[in-house]
Amino acid sequence: MSASAGTPPGGGVVVIGGGLAGIAAAIRLAEFGLPVTLLESRPELGGATYSFRRDGLTVDTGQHVFLRCYRAYRGLLDRLGTTAGVVVQPRFAVPVLLPGRAPQWLTRRRLPAPAHLLPALAGYRLLSPAQRLAAVRACAALRQVDPDLPDTDRHSFGDWLAAHGQSDGSVRRLWDLITVAALNVPCGQASLALAARVFRTGLLEAADAGDIGRPVVPLVDLHAVAARRVLDQLGARVRTRARVRWIHPEPAGFRVGVDGGELAAEGVVLAVPHQVAAALVPPAAAPGAGEWHRLGASPIVNVHLRYARRVTRLVMAAAVESPAQWIFDRSAPDAGDEQHLVVSLSAADAEIDRPAAELVQTQRRALAELFPAARTTAVREAFVSREPRATFRQNPGTRAYRPAPTTRLPGLVLAGAWTDTGWPDTMEGAVRSGQEAADILARQLVSRPRHHTEAAR
Repeated sequence: MSASAGTPPGGGVVVIGGGLAGIAAAIRLAEFGLPVTLLESRPELGGATYSFRRDGLTVDTGQHVFLRCYRAYRGLLDRLGTTAGVVVQPRFAVPVLLPGRAPQWLTRRRLPAPAHLLPALAGYRLLSPAQRLAAVRACAALRQVDPDLPDTDRHSFGDWLAAHGQSDGSVRRLWDLITVAALNVPCGQASLALAARVFRTGLLEAADAGDIGRPVVPLVDLHAVAARRVLDQLGARVRTRARVRWIHPEPAGFRVGVDGGELAAEGVVLAVPHQVAAALVPPAAAPGAGEWHRLGASPIVNVHLRYARRVTRLVMAAAVESPAQWIFDRSAPDAGDEQHLVVSLSAADAEIDRPAAELVQTQRRALAELFPAARTTAVREAFVSREPRATFRQNPGTRAYRPAPTTRLPGLVLAGAWTDTGWPDTMEGAVRSGQEAADILARQLVSRPRHHTEAAR
């Protein structure tokens, strides 16, 4: 829907939650010409994609990457004017590290899909020749799995892989490389529907879809600062440190209770994590909210190691048969010889409550096995960041608990990567959900009988 399609004259909208879904919704609604107030409980916008300061460094709480096929997310970066803050590989290429072995590269060729990955799989020497052939056959079969069929979500990706000839070793050394990073659960616990979405959309259907993008500036600059600037230009109001306590439906709209007062609004976008949304949404709006707790949560832990000298020339790598998973070079441009490596541990149920000293020691040993130079290089600083509820737990059957954007109260819509976007809990899913919620709300406000209500302020 565009602004020219007919937006309601006057009236106001409150967007609750300043993560990517809330930012996307607020920008869309403001572009429709609606008065928008964005409320965020934290000091900055950005939601799960935020940064913090430590000893003069701006550090991202987690390493976020995206794929070339993330069209909505990349479109948001373009709208924010921060495309220069990311880099995208010219071709999908991932060095896979096994302790004691030289890096084994998974690289796509300049061929049409799905042939673009065949040479990479055929030459992937961390699998036996028989395992490689079986992997090629599984990829061909996975292209036929429909992620949108409800029955697909009821099955485990691990069970599907076993039924298609994938050994435990193949799962550890190939399939879990992508599944754990993309779904934040291992193959054995992952929804087949969500795994099929990842592999089909990201790797199998278009040759360049899986090219990996990553930020080269702090997330606070990539998202939060830029979003506030754009929203200011659009005339929207942004209130941080504003925790919402309740939402009450009114004959002419809604009232939103915020610390220190309340706001009136014709429409509300509730763009917060599912645990928070379940406590805020009026019972009459979403009777199924009591089931949202079944979505659960899956953690991510990041171990930061600042080496006195560079220990690897790789900017990104994946590790197998190692306590490390994905490793990223986040050294500042002015860091000189120093190197800041981040080990990102997804599906980190076993690590989330471990003491920081243990996590650091484990990863120091792991990196010493992967990078020989790390064995003799001093670590100037080491610390840990934790995201206990990084994503919902993307198990089989979760789609039944992911709500649609609409609720039973016209004018109140839901947004967030946990809603039923058809996508995993990713930045792409978050942006798509926010934009869809904004479109739905704008249409509802156009069709609603007009009331003389106080604009949200």
